[in-house]
Amino acid sequence: MQPFTERVIRIIKGIPEGQIMTYGQVAAAAGSPRGARQVVRILHSLSVAHQLPWHRIVNAKGEIALQEDAIRIEQITRLEGEGVELDRHGKIDLEAYQYVPEPLL
Repeated sequence: MQPFTERVIRIIKGIPEGQIMTYGQVAAAAGSPRGARQVVRILHSLSVAHQLPWHRIVNAKGEIALQEDAIRIEQITRLEGEGVELDRHGKIDLEAYQYVPEPLL
């Protein structure tokens, strides 16, 4: 496994319940500020195997990026179950819920 992938997994696993991070924020924290798409790929391919809390990742606008209705509804349900509120437009207040991890060593 590539070092970037390992860092992404560690960062996502460290997101506390009731908080979120953006794809770009995870990428930057893992050492690749332009690697948001790679974070998407990692989530898609490794979420189940590594039991990642994939639902805690949203886009830079605080929106759920997933288009498939069933998965989108699952993400909303999981987030709301953790106390994360979405406004009537489906956006999350990043200032209220965004997690900022400690820098990786």
